[in-house]
Amino acid sequence: MDLRRLRHFLAVAETLHFGKAAERLHMTQPPLSQSIRALERELGAALFMRTKRSVALTPFGEAWLEPVRAALAAVDALPETARRIRRGETGRLNLAFVSTADYSLLPTLVQRFRTLYPNVDLALTEATSDVQITALLSGEIHAGILIPPAHAALPVKLAYRRLMSEPLMAAVPEQWIANGRLTLTRGQLSPDAVVTSPLIVFPRQVAPSFYDLVTNYYLECGGQADIVQHAIQMQTIISLVSAGLGIALVPESLRHLARTGIRYVPLACHPPQLDTGVAWRRDDPSATLANLLQVLDRADNTSD
Repeated sequence: MDLRRLRHFLAVAETLHFGKAAERLHMTQPPLSQSIRALERELGAALFMRTKRSVALTPFGEAWLEPVRAALAAVDALPETARRIRRGETGRLNLAFVSTADYSLLPTLVQRFRTLYPNVDLALTEATSDVQITALLSGEIHAGILIPPAHAALPVKLAYRRLMSEPLMAAVPEQWIANGRLTLTRGQLSPDAVVTSPLIVFPRQVAPSFYDLVTNYYLECGGQADIVQHAIQMQTIISLVSAGLGIALVPESLRHLARTGIRYVPLACHPPQLDTGVAWRRDDPSATLANLLQVLDRADNTSD
C-alpha cells in the first residue's frame, strides 16, 4: 500500500477539508482527490462522505483512521529506531556467566548496564565455562563471564579480558568446628586440616581450571584431595557442605552466600587465586556487545 496515499487520507481525515489538506501536504487539490479515490478503490470502501459544503468520515473511514495513524507514526519512528539499534541502545544482549560470578561482579555489572541501556533486552544464562566457550563460538551468546583455562589458550576466535582475581577460602561445616572434628589455627584452616578433610568440588570436565586450582592446592599442602562428591552448581556445593558431607574451596566472594551451618574460613597457606573474566567473539559486530565492553571499561577506570 502506497504510504503517500495513507498520508493523504490522514491529512483529509484530520482537517475534513480537501483544500486545507492539500495545503498541508504542499500539493494541489485535484491530485489529492484522485489519490483518495484511488485509495478507496484499493480498499473497496468509501472513506469520506462528500457534499459541496462538507466532508465527513464514513463509518469505515472512522474505524480505519487510528490504525493508519499508528502505522504512519511507526514508519516515521523507523529512522530513530535504526539509530538506536546502531548505537546499541535497543536490541538484545545474550550474556552467560559462571555461578561464582553471581556473588561477585555480576550484580553490579547488570545494574550498571540496565541503568545505561534500559531498552536493551539483557538475557542472562548461567553456564559452566566449557558450555560458554561452545556457545560463543556458535554465536548463541554475545559474551560470557567465565573462568579461563589455566594451561591452554582460549580459541583464537575469542577475545578475553580479566575482570577480577580473588583468593580461595574454605567453606566448612559449622558443626565440625563445634564438635572438634575440625580445628582452626588462628582462625584459619591449616594445610593439614585441608588434606585430611573430604572435598566437594566441581567435576573436572565442566570446570577444569577451577578443579585443577583446588586439587593442586591439596598437592601443595602435602596430600591428595579425597573427593567425596561432585556438583556443578555452587549453591549445591554449599548445601552439601552444610549437610556435613565435606568441605569446599570456594572464591572469597562466596561469603555473600549466607547459609545456616556454614562457616567461611581463610586458608593459612598461600591461598590460590581464581581469575574470572569476560570472553567474546572477536568478529562480533553487535553494538550491544560493544556497549557492554564500554561499561566494563568504565568500571575499571572507576576502580583505578
